[in-house]
Amino acid sequence: MNTRPSAALPCLRPALVALGIAILGLSSAWAQESWWKGNLHTHTLWSDGDDYPEMVLDWYKSRGYHFVALSDHNILSQGTKWVHPEQAIDEEPRNRLRLYLERFGDDWVEIDRTAGQTAVRLKTFDEYSELMEEPGSFLVIQAEEITADFQGRPVHVNATNVAEFIPPRGGKTLLEVFRNNIDAVWEQRRRTRQRMFPHLNHPNFRDGITIEEFASILGERFFEVYNGHQGVFNDGGPEKVSTEKLWDHALTRRLTMRGQPLYGLAVDDAHVFARMTTAVPNPGRGWVQVRAAELTTEAIVEAMEAGNFYASSGVELDELHSGDGRIALRIRAEPGEVYITQFIGTKRLRRVRLGEIGEVLHQETGLEPSYDLRGDELYVRARIVSTRPKHNGYRDGEVEMAWTQPLLR
Repeated sequence: MNTRPSAALPCLRPALVALGIAILGLSSAWAQESWWKGNLHTHTLWSDGDDYPEMVLDWYKSRGYHFVALSDHNILSQGTKWVHPEQAIDEEPRNRLRLYLERFGDDWVEIDRTAGQTAVRLKTFDEYSELMEEPGSFLVIQAEEITADFQGRPVHVNATNVAEFIPPRGGKTLLEVFRNNIDAVWEQRRRTRQRMFPHLNHPNFRDGITIEEFASILGERFFEVYNGHQGVFNDGGPEKVSTEKLWDHALTRRLTMRGQPLYGLAVDDAHVFARMTTAVPNPGRGWVQVRAAELTTEAIVEAMEAGNFYASSGVELDELHSGDGRIALRIRAEPGEVYITQFIGTKRLRRVRLGEIGEVLHQETGLEPSYDLRGDELYVRARIVSTRPKHNGYRDGEVEMAWTQPLLR
């Protein structure tokens, strides 16, 4: 065997050194990534919420959230809008004004009493984001809940990091209305070159959407697997399947057609901040944890589009590895609680039968569950269920959960 160094090695050495530096740099970047907690769906007095934008943002900021998207119905926080708290039937809006003044002061809160009644000017996105944002600590994202319908059936699509107001679009069928409003977000993204994305809201709200209809919507990459509104039937109901079952059917169809995966969000869809009860849509019920190198809108959106996040209604993870054919978790333990992780997926078959869509492929109890893909799965995702009751959940008897994004074969 010839052990003399090859004459080519000196030529390769600079390239190898450069490759090593690149790998070290990539490893360093991975090591510097952090988890950022955020909510992408909540409301203010700009539409049908019950509180001022700064008060809403302050609620999340004071409770450890890193980013919030205020997504009011068919409106952006732009221009001039006045509200009249004294015209309300009950006294709660007047109490919210009192708390607003106590928190932000007379110099900030703009009140007009010249017409014999109290009118309060709502601050715009530019105003409240400049007041509330803190670099590296708290971020405000502009959003809109594009709110349409088809023959009384709701079609609600959130646009995250939208640049301009998007009027709701109609259509001749339910699916056409969905596609038209989803396409409107992508059209604005292409035109403005601002990174934004649509997501499909609460698919089981009111009349909701069927499995077949949901699986046929191919334009969006995100939907709400968990929504904290008390009327959305995440778990299914009369003539409704669960949002997770909708997810599995959509994933199976998309991936069988070699399409893009669908990612699941958890949001609270908060409207009511004045009182905390299961009977109304409160804040703090659902959120996403996004792994990104920095807390900027660009970094958050980019990480989410890469599936680098998980959804939660209470369960939190210290570590999440999803790649190279393996899902491995380390769950942050709460004293006395038990955690069951189910790895759910659909196997590749020539003809997938209904009962084989979204099967539990493996179940494990403990804090460090894992699953290695065997090669015959279209995808696998993890659902973590805790025995810990959900505080002020969207329904009685709810427990804390979390959902990872699907890992493809």
